[in-house]
Amino acid sequence: MLDLHRQTLRQSVEIVAAIRDDQWDLPTPCTQWMVGELLDHMIRENRGFASAADGETADASTWTSPVGPDRRAEYADSARRVTDAFGADGVLDRTFWLPLIRDGVTVPARQGISFHLLDYLVHGWDVAVSVGRRPDFGDAVVAAVHEIAVREVPDGPRRHRPEASLGPALPATVGAPALDRLLAFLGRDPDRWGKP
Repeated sequence: MLDLHRQTLRQSVEIVAAIRDDQWDLPTPCTQWMVGELLDHMIRENRGFASAADGETADASTWTSPVGPDRRAEYADSARRVTDAFGADGVLDRTFWLPLIRDGVTVPARQGISFHLLDYLVHGWDVAVSVGRRPDFGDAVVAAVHEIAVREVPDGPRRHRPEASLGPALPATVGAPALDRLLAFLGRDPDRWGKP
């Protein structure tokens, strides 16, 4: 799981590094955010998950702290930070305190890392297709995230709320690639967004 997570974060850094200055205000498949706003969210989530991996259980400020003007550099730094934190000795034996999820929950580290992996495949794709790129996360990552999605975020009432970050499952195109089928299951429309 950690190798797949590192691979996904590495690709997300490459996607973010290629964003042009005139693309921050483009719409994204994550309809509540434009590209820049989505990236701010991703930076804060990286910081928050890194703090959780370090053992933080009371201070939620890293989840909401401001993002500076150089989003590309801040994203790369936050991605490195969360990757290093997840890979530190003993992390997989800890629990993660996630204060912004359902009024604060504590989950086993492996589950927390799986949440982050799913989120960054989806949001990495969101950013990429919003700026005209088509990411390839690789078969192993897509298969792992598909298992996580079925187990952790099945289609149901939670995903039908207006503020849900993952919408109701959409029908997948017959014969669609595994990534497109996964995205459709998670409420994204690769036929609309993912085509060059």
